[in-house]
Parts: sequence; structure tokens; C-alpha cells
Amino acid sequence: MKTFEFLILGKNEPILAILTRLVNAYEDWNAISFTDEKTAQNYFLQNKIDIVLLSSAIEDHIEKEFTSFCLKEQPDVEVIEHFGGGSGLLRSEILHRLHLKGKL
Repeated sequence: MKTFEFLILGKNEPILAILTRLVNAYEDWNAISFTDEKTAQNYFLQNKIDIVLLSSAIEDHIEKEFTSFCLKEQPDVEVIEHFGGGSGLLRSEILHRLHLKGKL
């Protein structure tokens, strides 16, 4: 079974901690989170990432720039904006996107 690698970017540390815990609760999902986009970009360049989750409190221009950067460097990456909802919603959102892209 494939393990999906996640990078989570957001500015609200308590929410990032929750998202990271929720993602890492699944056996075949592995997440790391960042509050700083430059640090996240450096990590992204050094690792194969399957899914980027954009969390809350990111400025619009940073969100657009980071999304463009990710898609340029790893065109197959899935970038998903996630701004709330319980763990069931998060998992459904991710699985739906992976299914649509034929990655499941």
C-alpha cells in the first residue's frame, strides 16, 4: 500500500497541530507542517510530496505563489485548500480528490 506524503502550510499553529495529528492518524498518510512558506518550500524541494494542504490564515498572494511553486516543481502534486471541518470531512475531501485524479 502506498503511503501518501503530505505537506501542510498554515499560520495558525494550534490548527496545524490538529491537522497534522488527523492526517498522521491514518496508517498510509504521513504529514509534516510548516508556518513559514520559505521553510516549507525548502522541504518541498528535498522531498516527494503527494498532497499539499493549505490551512487557515495564509495571505492570498502567498497561497497563490506557494501553489504555483508546488505545481511547477512537482506537477503531479495535489494542492487542497482546507479551512475547517472535522476529521471525516478532511478525509473525505482528500479521498475525493485522489479518486478524481485516479490516484486511488
